[in-house]
Amino acid sequence: MKRLAILILLLVLVDADNNSIRNGAEGYCNYKRSLNPRPHSVTITEFGAVGDGKTLNTVAFQNAVFYLRSFADKGGAQLYVPKGKWLTGSFNLISHLTLFLEKDAIIVGSQDSSQWPIVEPLPSYGQGQDLPGQRHRSLINGYNLTDVVITGDNGTIDGQGLIWWEWLNSQTLNYSRPHILELVSSIDIVVSNLTFLNSPAWSIHPVYCSKVEIQNIIIHASFDSPFTNGIVPDSCSNLCIKDSSIEVGHDAIAIKSGWDNYGITFSTPSTDIHIRKVHLQTPLGSALAFGSEMSGGISLVYVEHLYIGNSLTGINFKTAPGRGGFIKNIVISSLEMENVHNAFWFTGNSSRHPDEQYDPDALPVIQQITLKNVVGTNIFTAGFFSGIENDPFTGICLSNITLSITSDLPFSWSCSNVSGYSELVFPSPCSDLTSNSSLFCFSLEDFSTLSEA
Repeated sequence: MKRLAILILLLVLVDADNNSIRNGAEGYCNYKRSLNPRPHSVTITEFGAVGDGKTLNTVAFQNAVFYLRSFADKGGAQLYVPKGKWLTGSFNLISHLTLFLEKDAIIVGSQDSSQWPIVEPLPSYGQGQDLPGQRHRSLINGYNLTDVVITGDNGTIDGQGLIWWEWLNSQTLNYSRPHILELVSSIDIVVSNLTFLNSPAWSIHPVYCSKVEIQNIIIHASFDSPFTNGIVPDSCSNLCIKDSSIEVGHDAIAIKSGWDNYGITFSTPSTDIHIRKVHLQTPLGSALAFGSEMSGGISLVYVEHLYIGNSLTGINFKTAPGRGGFIKNIVISSLEMENVHNAFWFTGNSSRHPDEQYDPDALPVIQQITLKNVVGTNIFTAGFFSGIENDPFTGICLSNITLSITSDLPFSWSCSNVSGYSELVFPSPCSDLTSNSSLFCFSLEDFSTLSEA
């Protein structure tokens, strides 16, 4: 009986391990995290904040967070933001903190640029996104944090980005624009049940982070706002984006990992990323983009159940000579597209560089990308696939894709320096994408093999 009990226990452990592998293969969004209430809570008004939309509350937010440091080793604490419009400049978070916005609570970013301090560029970029040199710190920041929850009862964080967009368009910026939320080198992060409006640049930017869950989020910026990305996972691992809606001026979701030699040297890939059940819209950008800053590498990304509407480009892979790095082992499945100009766009000529220090011989590797189970209506062109001469994109696999094309062009697909496989695709893709067998394709089952390795 004892031997039988041991055998049963071993079988249970093996089954649990297999379930872990399967869950890893299916994506980080299947990880169930329990959010325990914080044993301590304070309200921002206790620190002199006034929610009239006019009083500047930067010091109140800073003082509240500083006070809550004393509870970090006592189960953490919550900073509660009640109904009102809470004008503030930039402030930092701490570990073991919950920032909670009540319904009808609005944190409003100051339009005074001095309230957004100047900081050094990220080491994997070497400069700001807009200009060489330094950048403005984001509205809400975290550095080297553990266990942070930013949530609410659908409260709002408004970056008031219009003035920043005007400064960018008029070329009067002195430093690169800030984001609404940026978390750096942090772990165990949850962002949920909030609306992000009018970011000066990107709305949510986790960089060098792991174990990040972003869910039930609404992001909106006017469609003519310049380079306002929605969510930008950057050199992150074990990250989930789900059950959200994003409408912005540039890329709705953009997966990145550093820029040219800076990203190559920093060498931190974006990996084990899961995106599920998200509505995306961007008339001047890409709904889901990989790169173009991808020099640290991007791999093991599983995307499923996206709705992409009224967008310039549906799925975009972009890189260039000088990037180095890789984008590989990607599965994108179960997409619905409507009113999209370019369904798929792969380019090796996204050639903006941070400076002249890049190595033009640092060639990126783009391989094993699977796109399957896609239905598109009112699509202008099906696909543009343009790799790099002497550095082709390989293992590009298309399966079960039906696109209703509206253009009068003589061809719906354009291909060069690319190879792959296709089946059940309409309209029929170019011959470059039928040159391999299905053995070259990366599938969801392959995630398990790599998890075991």
